[in-house]
Amino acid sequence: MTVRNIQAIARKEFYHLLRDFRSLYLAFAIPLLLILLFGYALSLDVNHIRTVVVDEDGTDLSRHFLRKLEASSYFRVLAHPRSAAAASLYLDEGTATLALVIPPRFTQKIRAERESPMQVILDGSDPNFANISRSYITAFIEQFNQQLLRDSLNRQGLQKINPPVEGRIRVWFNEDLESRNFIVPGIIAVIIMIVGAMQTSLVIAREFENGTMEMLKSLPITAAEFLLGKAIPYFFIALTDVLIAMLMGQVLFGVIIKSSFWLMMLASSLYIAVALTLGLLISSVTKSQLVANQAAVLVTYLPSLLLSNFVFPIANMPKVLQLATNIVPATYYIKILSGVYLKNQDMLHLWPSFLVLGMIVMLLAALNCLVLKREGL
Repeated sequence: MTVRNIQAIARKEFYHLLRDFRSLYLAFAIPLLLILLFGYALSLDVNHIRTVVVDEDGTDLSRHFLRKLEASSYFRVLAHPRSAAAASLYLDEGTATLALVIPPRFTQKIRAERESPMQVILDGSDPNFANISRSYITAFIEQFNQQLLRDSLNRQGLQKINPPVEGRIRVWFNEDLESRNFIVPGIIAVIIMIVGAMQTSLVIAREFENGTMEMLKSLPITAAEFLLGKAIPYFFIALTDVLIAMLMGQVLFGVIIKSSFWLMMLASSLYIAVALTLGLLISSVTKSQLVANQAAVLVTYLPSLLLSNFVFPIANMPKVLQLATNIVPATYYIKILSGVYLKNQDMLHLWPSFLVLGMIVMLLAALNCLVLKREGL
C-alpha cells in the first residue's frame, strides 16, 4: 500500500465532487436542515395541552381550581363550553385534546366532606400523548386534593398528616428533562449515515456504470488503496458536518458536550469509518447507482433512525427487533453520544461501544477488499 496511489484516487474523487457541485451542496445542506427540523419540530415533551373546561358549579372553589389549571404550563385552556356535549365537539374537531367537566354541587360536596367526581375526557388517538396527558392531569388533581386536605386540617386545628413514604426525586444527566438534549446529539448519527453511507454508496457503482472500472483494474493499485482513496474526501466532509452539527446544537439549542471534545471526535471518526465502509460495500455489490441509493436508505438511514434507541426505546420493541438492534452501528454510537453529551463519561465507561464499532469497521473493510478482489482489482 503506497501513499501516492491513495492520493491519486482521493484527488480524482475530490475533483469529481467539485464538478458535481449539487452533491457537495447537499452534503452540507442536508445536515443543516436536519438539525433545524429535528431540533425545533421533533419534541417528545408534552406542554400546553389544549384543554376545554365546563364549570357547571360556578362557585369560588371551582373558579380557584380553574385559575390553578390556567396558571400551569402543562395546560392551555382554550374555551369554557356550557355543557359536556359542547365540550365533546372540541375533541371531535381536534381543537382540544382534554376536556374537564366540573359537575353541579362540586363545592357543596367537598365542604360536606363527601366525594365529588370530576369528568376527564381525553383524546386517545395518540396513545403516547394521551398517557402523558393523563398522568399530568392526575398529578394536578392530586395536588389540588392535598391542598384541600391541608386547608381542612387547618380549619380543624389539627396537625398536618405526613405520608409514611415520601419520594424525593432527583434527576441526573438531563436535569430539565428536555428531549432536545438527547435528540440533537442523536441526529448526528443520522447525519453521518446520510452524508457518509448514502453518498459513498454511489461512488463505486458510478465507476461500473461509466465503464471506468475496467481502466481502474489495469492500474497498479490494490483494493485497499482504491477504497481509502475513495473514502478520504467523504470522511472530511462528514467530519465537517459533525462539527457544524455540534456548533449549531450549542448555539441554537444550548446542547453542549459534558465530556471530552476529543473523545467525541474519536467516536465520530470511528463511526464515519463505519458509514463509509458500509456505503462502499453497498456500492461494490449493487454496481448500480439507483439500486445502491435505495439499498443505502434501507440498510443505513432507516435502521439508524428507527432501531438505534434514538427516537424509539429499544426496551419497548419486540424481542426480535431488540436482537436486530445489536447489529445496527448507530446503536453503539448513540450510546457514546449519550455518555459524552449527557453523562460526562470517559473511555473507561464507553470502551465496549468503541470496541464494537472498531470490529465493525474491520469486518466491513475486509468484505470490501474481498468483493473488489473478486472483481479483479
